[in-house]
Amino acid sequence: MRVLGLDPGIARMGYGVLEASRNLVTGCQFGCITTSKTISQPDRLALIRGELVRLIKRTKPDIIAVEKLFFQKNVKTALVVGEARGVALLSAAEAGVPIREFTPLEVKQAVTGYGRAEKGQVQRMLKILLELKTIPKQDDAADALAVAYTAWLTERSRI
Repeated sequence: MRVLGLDPGIARMGYGVLEASRNLVTGCQFGCITTSKTISQPDRLALIRGELVRLIKRTKPDIIAVEKLFFQKNVKTALVVGEARGVALLSAAEAGVPIREFTPLEVKQAVTGYGRAEKGQVQRMLKILLELKTIPKQDDAADALAVAYTAWLTERSRI
C-alpha cells in the first residue's frame, strides 16, 4: 500500500509518501511544494495543483490523506489555507484516489498516543517509527508524513 499524506498550505504544502505492508513501513519520501508570495493567489493555487497532479502520477498512491483545517485565530490565514486544502482535495478526487481526512488531534493520537502532543514530540516519534536518520527539516513535510502514517494505521487492517 502506498499512502500520500498532505499538509495543506499556500507557501508550503508538505507531502509525505509511505510504502507499507500490513505490519511494516518499508520506505518513505517527503518534501514540500513551495510557492512565492510574489505571485498572485490564483497562480499560487494553480502551481500547487500542477505539482500535486505530477506528484500523484509519479507516486501512484492507493490513498491520499489530507489534514483537516483546524481553527485559526487569523481568519485570513485560515481562508488561504482552506483554498490550498481545496486544491489538494480536488487533485486527489480528479485522480480517482480514495481520500482520507484527519484532524491534527487524530494525527497526534495516532503517532504519539496522545492527542495533545507537541510538534517536536510527533516529529521525534516519526523518526523512530519510520526509522528516519533525521527529522525532516521542514515542519510541513514532517506533518505530511504524520498524516500519511495515520492513514496507514487506520487502513492496514484492510490490507
